[in-house]
Amino acid sequence: MSKRPNFLFFITDQQRADWLGCYGHPVLKTPNIDAIAARGMRFDNFHTASPVCMPNRASLLTGRYPSVHGLRYNGCVLPETANTFVDVLAGAGYDTAAIGKSHLQPFTGQPPMGHTLESVAAISEAWSVQRQDTYAEEPAHYTSDQRYEIKTPYYGYQHVDMVTSHGDRCGGHYGQWFRDAAPDWKAQHDPTNELPHNYSCPQAYRTPIPEDLYPTAYVRDRAVDYLTSRTGDDTPFFTFVSFPDPHHPFNPPGKYWDMYSPDDFDVSLPYDAHQNPTPPMCWLHDNWTERGGQPTPQTAMMLDEQQLKEAMALTAGMMAFVDDAVGDVMAALTESCHADNTVVCYNSDHGDYLGDFNMLLKGALPNRSITRVPFIWSDPIAPEQDSTDALCSTVDLAATILERAGLEPFNGNQGRSFLPVTMGGEAPREEALVEYNDGGNRLGFTSPARVRALLTKEWRYTIYRDQDWGELYDLGKDPQETHNLWDSVEHKDIRAYLAERLNHHLIAQMDDSPQADRIA
Repeated sequence: MSKRPNFLFFITDQQRADWLGCYGHPVLKTPNIDAIAARGMRFDNFHTASPVCMPNRASLLTGRYPSVHGLRYNGCVLPETANTFVDVLAGAGYDTAAIGKSHLQPFTGQPPMGHTLESVAAISEAWSVQRQDTYAEEPAHYTSDQRYEIKTPYYGYQHVDMVTSHGDRCGGHYGQWFRDAAPDWKAQHDPTNELPHNYSCPQAYRTPIPEDLYPTAYVRDRAVDYLTSRTGDDTPFFTFVSFPDPHHPFNPPGKYWDMYSPDDFDVSLPYDAHQNPTPPMCWLHDNWTERGGQPTPQTAMMLDEQQLKEAMALTAGMMAFVDDAVGDVMAALTESCHADNTVVCYNSDHGDYLGDFNMLLKGALPNRSITRVPFIWSDPIAPEQDSTDALCSTVDLAATILERAGLEPFNGNQGRSFLPVTMGGEAPREEALVEYNDGGNRLGFTSPARVRALLTKEWRYTIYRDQDWGELYDLGKDPQETHNLWDSVEHKDIRAYLAERLNHHLIAQMDDSPQADRIA
């Protein structure tokens, strides 16, 4: 095929890999996403660069780890001077569009955990930070009735339909559209108008907003509009379709609320299944039994079995809506007559503990439930293959997409193209680095957690800054990570080997850009 390929990239927010039918979920039905997998390749060992939204999304676009691209934890900003693979595509003549959640800049006016806005303003930073006029996700930009026009290119995107935040009260362009489409929008946002239900799970909220006005529908409809506009246009395109769900709060609208019952689900990996829980797990357990609550809505917590099953049922409802939306977007791709030259990808920015060891949400513990995410590559020219266990990372996406487009990544890219895997070739790596940096003190840590994990097909090795404990799991014998071998005498040699390998990865976290342009 001589024409440059198009790309349609679906991404969800906070979806673990095993929450799709094609990944073997015993209850959740996702026929439209499964259909993409049936025509492509399912990656069974795909991991995030960081198991939180903003750092990993920045790693996706830049092909660089958070330590290097600068968006190290939620609440930071990906510098607008950062080049992305979307910039490279646009420079090569691609039409580029971002529809839905971007989250490369903060989208609230709230100060970070443990600070006030006044204290933040008084902090003297090591670098001079000057936010330019294109700081687009500032909430105030979207308060007027007239659509806010983001100055483009926005990290390489020439067309942007922005959705900020989560749940049924998202902002950005969606928020502006919602206020226009729903004359009674204030009543629909009023918590006192929540529809009746009997769920006790924290953040379970039965929204009165109808399905056609919910953020998933907005992302679907804008993606359909964009693809429809491509009919008859042979200019290659890259379209990023980003759903805010199934991220909490747990509020699927309309029929999706009770599409699944809590009785359909099991908590198959309770807290007691872990043979030697780590200090943060013990802290979470004590906080749960002592009813300590959450310091922020985003902080991981432990819940009882019924509440977890409710969270699972509502997550399944949100995923069912996403799957239906994916089906509609795929139909629009077919109708646009571009399906036979479009690479379709499906991914998530990170996972959710979602019941593992009674935990919910995400946090400093880099279990596979939050680092392992779905990834599907469906390419019209690739041979038919079911799945691969090749170890890949979010940082590899930029290099892979650019290679498929026949383009070179910029200097400083840290990823490795896995395009050969999609063609039946070798995996690009034997190890993957996962970084986690917290923005506040949580889970019993006395300072913001700094965590680094090294993953191989056989092992997960994790070190926590300034802690005298760590984690070592034999993934071959213990794929559910129930027995920490950190203190095992029998495993001291593998622990030492992995520590040395992690040191090499950490040494590599030096920015190679820019290159020297002359001899000193």
